[in-house]
Amino acid sequence: MKNLWLLLPAFALLLVFSCSDEDYCIEQNKVDEALINRYIDSVGLTGVQVTEDGIHYVITQEGDGPAPTSTSRVTVHYIGTKLDGTKFDSSYDRGQSTSFSLTGVIEGWQLGIPLLRKGGSGILIIPSCLAYRRNPPSSTIGRDAVLVFDIRLLEVN
Repeated sequence: MKNLWLLLPAFALLLVFSCSDEDYCIEQNKVDEALINRYIDSVGLTGVQVTEDGIHYVITQEGDGPAPTSTSRVTVHYIGTKLDGTKFDSSYDRGQSTSFSLTGVIEGWQLGIPLLRKGGSGILIIPSCLAYRRNPPSSTIGRDAVLVFDIRLLEVN
């Protein structure tokens, strides 16, 4: 019986790591939703819409060109921050826009950028499971981070 207590931490770890990614995201989305709503209130963001996937967004400038599809190649200018306002990336800081295929970026961009039209701008607030989840590309972003992107869609190909 005494040795049974030694197995409990190992059993708990097994449960955590055997949890499916889908189960993990269901729970994490609840946490993210509360954080996102608190953020929206704290910065006074208005006109926020929510996609079926949980991306919160605001179109800040309507575009007059085509909207991209999930497989389009796009050119954007953007600023990426965490909910606390910490900037982790910016094409403006690099002094040039960036081009990429939407098939090669985080799911939140694949789903969110097609909400814009060429020439338009918007703010995307992306839950962690549509961003980098538990595996961010840098420690600057951090695990399970909700990300905020201010994006201007320059070109759609």
